[in-house]
Amino acid sequence: MSDPLHHVRAGLAKGGQTSSDYDLNPDTVLPAGRRLRPAGVLIPILCEAPNPRVYLTKRSSALRHHPGQIAFPGGKQDAGDPDITAAALREAHEEIGLERDNVDVLGLMPSHETVTGFDVTPVVARIREPFQPRPEIGEVDEVFDVPLDHLLNAARFSIQSRRWRGRARRYYTIPFGPYYIWGATARILRTLADASKGM
Repeated sequence: MSDPLHHVRAGLAKGGQTSSDYDLNPDTVLPAGRRLRPAGVLIPILCEAPNPRVYLTKRSSALRHHPGQIAFPGGKQDAGDPDITAAALREAHEEIGLERDNVDVLGLMPSHETVTGFDVTPVVARIREPFQPRPEIGEVDEVFDVPLDHLLNAARFSIQSRRWRGRARRYYTIPFGPYYIWGATARILRTLADASKGM
């Protein structure tokens, strides 16, 4: 049986360049010596027929960072986390109820800098068995899934703009049904789509 994630694995093996929320805004001047906080997010993929699906969350509107936005499960690396992968897996368990022993880590993507000062490392993983998502109260309003082929199709991405801190800020989007996927989440997905292209 062919591996439904062969293109994703090949894309991860290629490595690639780091990205940031400023990629589409080259005139942005970032402060010298800025310190970024390490964070990890999980890109959890369930390989059920006919098409693998990726789990995403809708963050609570009460959160300080990225309220109400679509995001991967994840968060900052705590002192008790041995590495960034452990941080992503811990957060995924807390936020959506995904057990660590139900996950096979496929690899890490290049890190992504956010406008909120985080250095985010995406951890791509395969979910071994279907599970019942359990949104973390106060952190996650909803857990939903999106077909992987939708997210890896570069033609579905668009670049839009809005005012941020008095200036126009451009960013990637990849909407799915009622969900408006944009910002860091869309940028990370675009990196994965580009790396997996033609695989």
